[in-house]
Amino acid sequence: MAEILRFEKVSYSYDGERDALKNVDVTISQGERIAILGNNGAGKSTFFLCANGILKPQTGKIFLDGEEIHWKKREILELRQKVGLVFQDADSQLIAGTVEAEVSFGPMNLKIPEGEVRERVEDAIGSMGLEDFRRRAPHYLSGGEKKRVSIADVLAMRPRILLLDEPASSLDPSNCRMLKRNLDKMSQQGMGLVIATHDVDFAWEWADRILVFHDGMLEADGRPEELFARGGLLDRCGLEKPLLFQIGQIYGLHPLPRTIGELRSGAGKE
Repeated sequence: MAEILRFEKVSYSYDGERDALKNVDVTISQGERIAILGNNGAGKSTFFLCANGILKPQTGKIFLDGEEIHWKKREILELRQKVGLVFQDADSQLIAGTVEAEVSFGPMNLKIPEGEVRERVEDAIGSMGLEDFRRRAPHYLSGGEKKRVSIADVLAMRPRILLLDEPASSLDPSNCRMLKRNLDKMSQQGMGLVIATHDVDFAWEWADRILVFHDGMLEADGRPEELFARGGLLDRCGLEKPLLFQIGQIYGLHPLPRTIGELRSGAGKE
């Protein structure tokens, strides 16, 4: 897979005293499905803000498509276009008077042809099931609807990597299923997906790779079945084993079931 984003020894401090990120080395490639785990204050959000160019690291380097970012305006704009960020709080991302205007705002700022803007907006609105809301004011929508608009915002930019901070918050079960379907579709199209979450069961089911942050440091980077087997790592970082992981261990299933469907079928049972 082609490398898109790389951190080399990246550190960031909000107050100059305590590092929110400490010497982080990580590479994100095309089409990856990555979950980021860690307690509040572990560094997940700071990692996202640096990856999207909102924050400039005090030390270390960030590379986009193999080229170092020197934090010139043109480079920052390119970084934000290619690495989209969906905030946990949708209200912090919504600015326009209607859903349609909101979703079109980013592509219009790229100064791309009007026809392509319309195409991007229609694709994003359709992907998130917002056709009936296009004339509505985003700030009068429900929490789950606002979340869908904020995701459509970023999809319209057609990023190569999509960063999502707790995307399932405020979503009911139906919208969570829609989100998962769209994540699968985006992954199949080659988009790199990185989701910060406290939900270890979701991470176990969905992710191909997991990053564990603790106290600003990247404590672990690997496959879910490897990381969740490391009891010392989980204890140190305040994480639990996913339920299906535990059930699979108890019943000696191999490979361990990642979904309820796999558990019911007894797939992999020796």
